[in-house]
Amino acid sequence: MSMHRLSGCPSCAEPLEEGDRFCGVCGHAVSAPPPAAVDHPTIPIPPAPPARPAAAGGYGSSAAAQAPGVPHAAAEPAPGWGSVAAAAPTLVGDPAAWVTAPAEPEPEPEPRQGPAGVSYAASGHANPYGTGTPPEGTPWGAAEHPYGAVDGPETRHDRPGGDPGTPGEGTPWGTGEAPYENPPHPGGTAGGPAGAPGGKTCVACRAGHVDTDGYCEHCGHAQPRERDHIEEELGSVAAVTDRGLRHHRNEDSFAVSATALPDGSAATVAIVCDGVSSASRPDEASAAAAVAANEALLEALPRGAHPQEAMHEAILAAAQAVNALAPETPGAQNAPACTLVGAVVSGGLLTIGWVGDSRAYWVPDDRAALPRRLTEDDSWAAQMVAAGLMGEAEAYADVRAHAITGWLGADAYDLEPHTATFKPDHPGVVVVCTDGLWNYAESAREMAQVVPADAATRPLHSAQVLVGYALDGGGHDNVTVAVVPFATHPEQEPGPDAEPGPAAGPE
Repeated sequence: MSMHRLSGCPSCAEPLEEGDRFCGVCGHAVSAPPPAAVDHPTIPIPPAPPARPAAAGGYGSSAAAQAPGVPHAAAEPAPGWGSVAAAAPTLVGDPAAWVTAPAEPEPEPEPRQGPAGVSYAASGHANPYGTGTPPEGTPWGAAEHPYGAVDGPETRHDRPGGDPGTPGEGTPWGTGEAPYENPPHPGGTAGGPAGAPGGKTCVACRAGHVDTDGYCEHCGHAQPRERDHIEEELGSVAAVTDRGLRHHRNEDSFAVSATALPDGSAATVAIVCDGVSSASRPDEASAAAAVAANEALLEALPRGAHPQEAMHEAILAAAQAVNALAPETPGAQNAPACTLVGAVVSGGLLTIGWVGDSRAYWVPDDRAALPRRLTEDDSWAAQMVAAGLMGEAEAYADVRAHAITGWLGADAYDLEPHTATFKPDHPGVVVVCTDGLWNYAESAREMAQVVPADAATRPLHSAQVLVGYALDGGGHDNVTVAVVPFATHPEQEPGPDAEPGPAAGPE
């Protein structure tokens, strides 16, 4: 092994003699090994984007504007902070020095997409998703703020593309911004591709286009049908129908209306129908029956027909409408069928008509008075109870309880519409509903407990509450509820603890 001897001091280059351990001039330890070379790689710092002067008090810009009231020493990191780089550069000197940096902007890893071409009114600033902010006092436009509304509506995460922000209260959605509407496509109309006549945005993914079959072309989600949830309110009646949580479609239907009697007083009508699921096209049957019965009542009542007679004829008209849906070839398929229950409030009288197991309940405003169920089911359970063969609890616990013995349809037995007229002596509401509700509140007392106390003054709200009650209970069936307020006739004087009695018994 040979050692290399230094001929001069590594520090001052003074000649050395053999055996010298230190330089005689500078004292450098010549016997120490030379320091190992250490590589210090240079971390490239991307140039800052050109600074755009921010208006006084502005914030949220991508320019290196100083936040109001924040000194330079406590300023935010320089542009590039928040990028995908593991070690982003931070501000060392004066932010004003950023202005002199080369104008070569660094792209953001996940740019926020905003409405193309949006600009501020009378501000001269460009898209808020680029650079620049509106001047102080100028509000962001609808859905324009780059980070959602500040001190306003929360960010909407259900809009296509993750577009943040919602219009302020009272501000309509812009074209293509509504949650269920497709944005305009280049060369096409809003809601569809170029050349398409229009369409809707999927309610599940909020991005895909809904085809003519009702399915999203992007995620395949089946869109809710128009009848899945419907609400309607007149001044004196309101109704709500909902598909429920288990059925794939809504087979219920309703009709509410009001008309004038010959003496000028008002008459209120509510019809509720429930399609028979085991029959064909039950949704069409219920819709046809509700429309036909309502039209028949609106034709008969103004010309002075007695409400009970008008209700009887209305049920027959509904039966004819359902019969017309049956196939021409007998036995080709189960004929469409449905049940029906209706209520008419007119001239201080309450008239009820029904076929099947849809029901009507009387719920007095004074909950100390007794509520009543105004209908008797056309069902196996009701027949067992009426014949004295079974108790009510036992009969309705049987699996055959809801097998109906009366319905509207071409294959029905001899049609026997039930009608009854009552003359309540105290105010209340009539709850007209399908078994999708009363399955969860069967007795009159149970129904009265779930009807809101202000049902007479807020019928729509009450119908919504009752539908929600059924959905909370499981929503096993379609749910339809109509709430009809009944005001005591001025000529009547209510008696203590009186309950409505039939003025004419059921036919």
